[in-house]
Amino acid sequence: MGQEAAWVRKPAALRGGLCAGPARTHPTARPAMAVPGTFLAPLLLLVCGLGPYLAAARSPPEVKCVLFNEEYMTCKWGSRETLTANYSLYYWYENRSPVVECKHYLQDQGVSVGCHFDHSEIIQFQPFRVLVNASLGGRTLEIPSERMQLQDLVKPGAPVNLTVRNTSSNQLELTWISPYPKAHCLEHAVKYKSNKDTSWTEHRLKGAIFSFPSVDYEKYYTFYVRSKVNSYCGNTQLWSEWSVPVVWGSNSTSKGMVEQQLHWFWIHTVLIPIASCLLLLVLVVLLVRMERVWVILMPRIPNPSKNFDELFITHNGNFQEWAGVPKDVMESFKPNYSENICYVSELPPKDSYEPLWENSNHHL
Repeated sequence: MGQEAAWVRKPAALRGGLCAGPARTHPTARPAMAVPGTFLAPLLLLVCGLGPYLAAARSPPEVKCVLFNEEYMTCKWGSRETLTANYSLYYWYENRSPVVECKHYLQDQGVSVGCHFDHSEIIQFQPFRVLVNASLGGRTLEIPSERMQLQDLVKPGAPVNLTVRNTSSNQLELTWISPYPKAHCLEHAVKYKSNKDTSWTEHRLKGAIFSFPSVDYEKYYTFYVRSKVNSYCGNTQLWSEWSVPVVWGSNSTSKGMVEQQLHWFWIHTVLIPIASCLLLLVLVVLLVRMERVWVILMPRIPNPSKNFDELFITHNGNFQEWAGVPKDVMESFKPNYSENICYVSELPPKDSYEPLWENSNHHL
């Protein structure tokens, strides 16, 4: 029975886990029966010690780099739950720069899970390589990555300012703006559906304009847009996030009309009267303060008619009486002498010349 007890407890210890330590022997077991345990103990220690190394070697972290809108880049190689060690990243461009360690690590509760690259550290159209170092128990495992081209890792920003307008009685035009700096390098995808559709319809476009040829005014439509770098500027399958939706149709149109009417109501009934009153008050204040300047710039024309009322009403237009001229002065202006009449005649032409005295006698 003692021998059976010793052999039974060993499998129980092994079932508890390889790293749970050597199996215990029964106190009544013979020393000769504990010999297998002496061989298993170093083997278990070896397996438990090399376990993390073997796990890291079997499933090395995969480095995934994404260049966001050509503004910054991140390279990630896992998460805190999947990593068994802390990693360091080194990068370089082939035939261009030396090996440089990551300057800005991305941390997840103290574990490095990625690296952030600023715009100044990014060089497109140059072969890019990274090397990830894993430190495990004083040993270092080097995990090289594949050669990368950063222009093939660009993920543009989501389109913004989506606008829908009517171009005809039953046609819509959707336009948008992309934050990506090279708009000519983009292709776009538009997805839409009405409130009565069960699935989305998606179209691929080269430009930033989408024409919707047939519109049902009894429905309302929802539009989304996303973008990616085209084949002329890179070889990527990374699409941007979908944009904020824009809605057009019966509900959205009526809501827009109500908001527009309310907007004009406030303008006509509140804003314009208040602005008119303020403008009038400002003008009055300016006129009061600038009266002296106004008089100087536009002097008043004097009206002398009131000064001559006495001349025409009291003196009946007699200027001498109104002016107070004495009668003796007025009499001195009257002539007291007579002048002889002086006859003046015109000489006739030379052909019909007659003496002046003859003509005079003849007339007499």
